[in-house]
Amino acid sequence: MTDEPAVRYQVNGPVATLTMDQLHNRNALSAPLVNGLADGLAAAVEDQAVRVVVLTHTGPAFCAGADISAGGRGSAAVAPRAGLADVLAAIQDSPKPVVGRIAGHCTGGGVGLAAACDISIAAEDARLAFTEVRLGLAPAIISVVCLPKIRRGDALELFLSGERIPASRAADLGLITRAVPAGELDAAVDGFVNKLLAGGPGGLAASKALVYDVPSLERSEAYERTMQISATLFAAEEGAEGMAAFREKRPPRWAPPPA
Repeated sequence: MTDEPAVRYQVNGPVATLTMDQLHNRNALSAPLVNGLADGLAAAVEDQAVRVVVLTHTGPAFCAGADISAGGRGSAAVAPRAGLADVLAAIQDSPKPVVGRIAGHCTGGGVGLAAACDISIAAEDARLAFTEVRLGLAPAIISVVCLPKIRRGDALELFLSGERIPASRAADLGLITRAVPAGELDAAVDGFVNKLLAGGPGGLAASKALVYDVPSLERSEAYERTMQISATLFAAEEGAEGMAAFREKRPPRWAPPPA
């Protein structure tokens, strides 16, 4: 074992990067790793300077799913402060966009992490699979974030077969956003991050919330809720700055300087 953190947290300007770094178990969801993800996400949300979060990894696997060496319950040497459900919810509840960078294979709960991210970009040579059924288990917790993204027929095929699929098919199904050649992965992630930084922080948070909240509302409630949101944003300082910048043909204050 090592004293190095399971998840490294780094901030570079407006971008916080969480790097899963447990090569010995292929970034399986051990207690140290899950705790590190939960702590890193909380720190990024708390830091007012951070506007985008990137979730990435070291080694040939993005995340191998449950930590089988610990019976799927994490490491006995480290007390779990959070569970996978807490981490998935924290990603979706974060007012700051979370971008997944997937440069290696992704199975079980790792697919849940990829699906929970707002934007997930994978190298084309990555493979994704719901392998739980082959262990006599089921992708129970991660189904909460995966099922809204894919058709029932595709979910049945993948959940029941445990088949590994290429990142390109995962993108076609909607589990992830895009698959790109491995050599283009970092440029693709940076491109998406820059697009996100061009949006106002309040506008990004509200837009993300719409995606999760509106589909569950009755039509009349949805219109009432969204009219309130729209009015609030138009009246806010950020909205005023954005509209002024548009009229004056200049970047808004929050936008990064031109490269």
